[in-house]
Amino acid sequence: MTYEEAVKALPSGESGSSTSVDKYLNSFIDYERKDDYSYSEEVFDLKRIELLLKKLGNPHKNLKVIHIAGSKGKGSVACFCASILKEAGFKTGLYTSPHLETFRERIRINDEFISNEDLVELIQIMKPHTEKIDALSFFEVYTALAFLYFQKKKVDMAVMEVGLGGRLDATNVINPLVCVITPISFEHTQKLGNTLASIAKEKSGIIKKKSVVVSSAQKKEALNVIKKTAKARDASVYVVGEGISYQQIESTDKGQVFSVTGILGKYAPLKINLLGEHQLINAATAVGTMEALGFNRIIIPKEAIKRGLSQARWPGRIEIVDSKPTIILDGAQNVASVQALAKTIKKCFSYHKLILILGVSKDKDMAGMAKILKPMADKIIITRANLSRAAEPDFLASFFDKDENIEITQSVEEAVGKARECAKDDDLILICGSLFVAGEARLLVRSQVGS
Repeated sequence: MTYEEAVKALPSGESGSSTSVDKYLNSFIDYERKDDYSYSEEVFDLKRIELLLKKLGNPHKNLKVIHIAGSKGKGSVACFCASILKEAGFKTGLYTSPHLETFRERIRINDEFISNEDLVELIQIMKPHTEKIDALSFFEVYTALAFLYFQKKKVDMAVMEVGLGGRLDATNVINPLVCVITPISFEHTQKLGNTLASIAKEKSGIIKKKSVVVSSAQKKEALNVIKKTAKARDASVYVVGEGISYQQIESTDKGQVFSVTGILGKYAPLKINLLGEHQLINAATAVGTMEALGFNRIIIPKEAIKRGLSQARWPGRIEIVDSKPTIILDGAQNVASVQALAKTIKKCFSYHKLILILGVSKDKDMAGMAKILKPMADKIIITRANLSRAAEPDFLASFFDKDENIEITQSVEEAVGKARECAKDDDLILICGSLFVAGEARLLVRSQVGS
């Protein structure tokens, strides 16, 4: 299949694809953009991706992998880990989801996105097999693409983020060097369960026999499940807040300085560009993960940890994309992440008025998020991302008081335009509620400021 042939064969899909190859891949069922499905072994059947991978020669079986699950922070931890490994001299693959601007972001090696040419070549290899397997999802196909790409490019290490849950996730066909579980909070409750214990059970599904597990600080209910699962599988567990700790030294709108006392020693001073105390937890989790590689005789120098943390960039997480007025994007999409966002905004930023642009997915705790955000905002602009999972703006607006300064829009572009119209140079525009909203806004604002 040539690139031109791929282009001609592609069906149209929802927005978010930046290339025709992306649209072709988006022709597979995409559960990230849907909400009308059940989270069950019937829908998320690992036998499908196992069959596909077998036909491709099982490219995942010889990869050295760090596997990361959790409710929040797993993308940031993955980014920190990949950046450290790169600084340590490893050719490092990184697989994350969802994306902000292009599907190619999801598969990268040493910060370089997979190219269109590589995608076309891999599609040519995969297409005869995908056509013979019913009900393959976009995530299953893209996960197989990641494995195939990392094998082709002969990466030394791969860092892979779980998509949804863990136990039934397409990435859970690997036998990782380290299993990582970031903070667990209420999310996808219709799918994963309405208690922290039930959600933790799904996340802990990535823990393999005799593996090494690194966990972020957790609520007791979730941590009990992680430890119980690890014990049943004869796995060792190291936890931020127990064997691993951190201490903040300085925090500004430019970044944070801190120290970490890990399993094997102390690391100080460390610096990250990402804002918020929750990112210190994520960084400490990444440091613990790097130390845990030592149990597999992979030693990461302290200097590589220091450089890797300082070099890590993770867009869409309290990211400043413009000034006068200041525009901040964040993918906060549940109550816990919105709480962390609100705390960071109050601590690190000065402004006259805050204009909130909010759009969320249907399955989120809209009432809980609204309760946290509305006291911060002088004006609220409700919007929606361009996908079927997005909550209708009129419905989302019902979680705010009628006498509040609220405006309803039907697109992110319209919302950003309204915010710019009323914002003064010393105001702050905060765009949050969904990585899909943040991604659309990021593409738009960056085109406006020419970056």
